[in-house]
Order: sequence, then C-alpha cells, then structure tokens
Amino acid sequence: MKDTMAASSDRIMLGPLVAAIDQGTSSTRFLVFNAKTAELLSHHQVEIKQSFPKEGWVEEDPKEILHSVYECMERTCEKMTQLNIDISNIKAIGVTNQRETTLIWDKMTGEPLYNAIVWLDLRTQSTVERLISKTPGRNKNHLKHKTGLPISTYFSAVKLRWLLDNVPEVREAVQSDRAMFGTVDSWLIWSLTGGKSGGVHCTDVTNASRTMLFNIHTMDWDPELCQYFDIPMEILPKVRSSSEIYGLMKSGSLTGVPISGCLGDQSAALVGQMCFQDGQAKNTYGTGCFLLRNTGLKPVMSEHGLLTTVAYKLGRDKPACYALEGSVAIAGAVVQWLKDNLGIVQSSTEIENLAATVGTSYGCYFVPAFSGLYAPYWEPSARGIICGLTQFTNRNHLAFAALEAVCFQTREILDAMNQDSGIPLTQLQVDGGMTSNRLLMQLQADILCIPVVKPSMPETTALGAAMAAGAAEGVSVWSLRPEDLSAVTSEKFEPQINPEESEFRYARWKKAVQKAMNWETTEPITNGNGETSIFSSVPMGFYILGSMFMLIGAKYITGQRP
Repeated sequence: MKDTMAASSDRIMLGPLVAAIDQGTSSTRFLVFNAKTAELLSHHQVEIKQSFPKEGWVEEDPKEILHSVYECMERTCEKMTQLNIDISNIKAIGVTNQRETTLIWDKMTGEPLYNAIVWLDLRTQSTVERLISKTPGRNKNHLKHKTGLPISTYFSAVKLRWLLDNVPEVREAVQSDRAMFGTVDSWLIWSLTGGKSGGVHCTDVTNASRTMLFNIHTMDWDPELCQYFDIPMEILPKVRSSSEIYGLMKSGSLTGVPISGCLGDQSAALVGQMCFQDGQAKNTYGTGCFLLRNTGLKPVMSEHGLLTTVAYKLGRDKPACYALEGSVAIAGAVVQWLKDNLGIVQSSTEIENLAATVGTSYGCYFVPAFSGLYAPYWEPSARGIICGLTQFTNRNHLAFAALEAVCFQTREILDAMNQDSGIPLTQLQVDGGMTSNRLLMQLQADILCIPVVKPSMPETTALGAAMAAGAAEGVSVWSLRPEDLSAVTSEKFEPQINPEESEFRYARWKKAVQKAMNWETTEPITNGNGETSIFSSVPMGFYILGSMFMLIGAKYITGQRP
C-alpha cells in the first residue's frame, strides 16, 4: 500500500491532457498534448499497408486501420506510464483522418464489406465520365454550387457508387438494411464507441463536405445530390459539428474517455496552425499537398480550379467557417515511389542528401501525375512524366526534380488562390511530415518567391484535433480564445534565388505539365463491329500510321531504283 502511494505521489502533475488519433494515408499516430501549453508529451506511430490490386487502384484494410489505432493508443499509454504521467488526466480524444477514403461495413457483424477505397484511387474514372456526360454541357462543375467540388474520382460519392455497382455483398447489405457508409472518421468513432453494440454512427461537417453528398450551405446531406448519385440516405452517418462529445471509449486503457473532436486532416492542420482569421492560410506536405485559406463565414467559389470546403465548426451552436483549398494528389508519395518502385533511395530521409549533392535537376522535370492531376487542372487523364533527360542525368538530379515537383505544384495552387482572393499571401505557413526536409523548404521559398514559415512543433494536424476535442462543451479544458492560444515558435526560410530564375524554372515546369495531359483515355474507340480499334490509343495510332507511311515510302523508293 505504501509503495503504491509513493508511486502515485511521484507522478508528474501536468493538469488536463488531451489526446488525438491521427489516421493518415500512410500511417496512424496517437499523440497526447498538455491542454494548457499545447506541448506534445508522448506519441506512437504505426505504418499502414496500402495495396494496389490493379493499376490505379489503392486500397487499405479497415480492420488494420482500426487495430493500428488501438495499438498506438496502448503503446502511448505505456510510454506515458514509464514517464510517470498519469493517463487518467487524459480528458478527451480528438480524431483527424485522411479524407474522402470510403468504407462500408455491416452494422450487425461489425465486419467491413470491402477494403477501404483510398482517396487517391482511380478506378472510378469511367463512373466519373458517365456522370459528367449526363450533365448539361458535360460540365464537371455541375454540382459545385451545392458541394463546392467538381465531379472527380477524388470524392467519396463516386467511390460509394462504384461499391454499389460492383460488389454484390455491398448491394445485399444495403437491401437488407445492414450497411453503414462512412469515411475513416466514421468507421473509427463507430468502432471505438461500441461498434455493433451501440456504436455512434456520425461524421463531422469537414469530412461530410468531401463526399459530394453534402450541401455546404444547408450544412446537411442533400436529397437531390443523393438522388443524383443514387445513394440511399439511410446508410449515411449523422452529421455533427467538429467539437462536441460524440460518445465514450468502450475498451482499452482509455475506456470512458469522451471522443469529442473530429476534423478531416487538412481542416485539423488549419486549426492547429491557428488560422482562425479570414485570409490566413497553411500548406500541409503529406502523401499529397493541401493548401487551405480561411475565407470566414462565407463560402467563396473559385474561378481558378480550387475547391470550396468547410474549414471547421467548433461547437454545435457555433457558426461554420469555410476555406478555399488547393489539392495536390502526389507530394510525399513521390518519394515513396522513388523508394519502393525504383529503388533510387532506401529511406525517405535519404532523398534530401541525394538532391543536395547536385543542387539542381539539370533541366530534368518530373510531373508525378500518378492519379491524374488535381488542382488547378482536375484532369484525370493526365499521367506521370519525366522530361528533359540527357546522358548527364543521374538519380541525384531525379531526386532533386521530385522535390522541385512538390514545390512547383504548390506554386500552381498558390497562384490560383492569390487570383481568387485578390490578396497575395506574403508568407506561407507549412506543416506535415515532408517539412523536416530543409532542402525542400528552401526550394519552396525560392520557387514561391516568398518566405516559408515552419512551426517548431510539426504535428499541427494532431494538435488541431486535440484543440477541437479539448474545447468541446462538457470537456472545456482547452480555450480557443485568441488571447489564450499558446505562442508558436517557428523557423523561417527566405527566398535565396532571383525571381527571374524562379520564373524560368516555373515556365519549364508548366511546359512539362502540358506534356502530361490527356495521356489516358478510358473510352475505347470501337470499329463498326464493336471491337476495340488499335487507334483507341492516340500514341499507338500515330506510331502505327507512321510505320505504315515509312513502309510505303521504303517500297516506293526501292521501286524507283534501276
């Protein structure tokens, strides 16, 4: 008894703590913050396996995602106990997640009915083309006035439509009223609050706004949108604010702790970067790259290829705030590709050293349009291209070109955002895993011609989810009043090259982007008998025609000889 009392008195008293589940595309993390100082106390991370069953398909196992969350929670609790920190001080848990990724499960058994279809997945390209073809004037922005989004493979509704069309188990579960749809946040909250034994089926406004089924003006599911995609509304989760108690943890070391914050990862980073004022912006470098600019209480429709999205709604009775978003599909994923597919680097950290040894791409440009191009083009038929190669080009130049590609893509969405708002950003706040690459940050400042500001605590996505959870009514351990927010220490990268050189490189990049366009067509051209024509591929058509002309020319020339 005496030893137990001694042990408990030795524990460090830190006041209220708030935790965050950060479920990303490539990993899951659980992080614990001090609610008064925003200091990160402990965390644990587990990698998530992606599978690529067919070209353009990207899937993850929903059960692996859930198990990774439990594992991260338990490991973090163990680490905190070793640090003598009392886990009973964790007063709330926030959830932040990869957005758009689509799951459907059986509410009776709790079992997924198919793998999670990841936001990057391209299998729905023909579905998208079919949907666009039935709009007046084949307009991909036909639903933008309600959703803020173009019709694209990126968003959840088309993935859900594919599941209903192609997976018999999903169709049967919907018909027998056993199916539940959700993005990753919904799957996690439902599972953690009891699953088939009373789990809470909900989502927040930020995640709902990425489905194409949600009306960003009425702030609810839209019957007309659901009818357009032919999605039964009864399978959808209840839409809640980003900061309220959804339910309590039902198992593990944190049983009984409320889950009280939920934000899609990019909204969470906006909150974590304290971008609460109209005009403030941040750029997150993860698997993809996402630039969000707070537009306040009014949704602003972009004229330059950006998305209009819900930034956050921090309480049931609080107003929703909106953002303009530039979305880039491939950022950190290009480094993963160089590592896993080409074997150019052994680890993600190695790319900085490789690129630094040459300090230039030597005229090599890399457009990583593996999943088509997102903002500002929304061109699903684009594909990756590396151009400007010479015999001098080596893997170091390619590594440099890959980093430059991330920066050029950011420049494109920043230009679009400046055009839409009319007020150019004077510096860029950044966060995400790739910001640890100092060469990348310097390149970004050089290519944008404005300073890049990186917070010393890079986990802003998890911090945003923790802030939303801690501020929720009934928890109230984290104040979001401007005067109470912690001061953030940061590092600034100033541009070091002249603007003329920056513009020259950017113009070359734009030229490379044009080469990547309209590469892939999903509608094969058939001859009169319904058979696919060899000319359905434009490059193949040119090749065959060219070969035919050469053969005819050769015969003609040889026929002319005496």
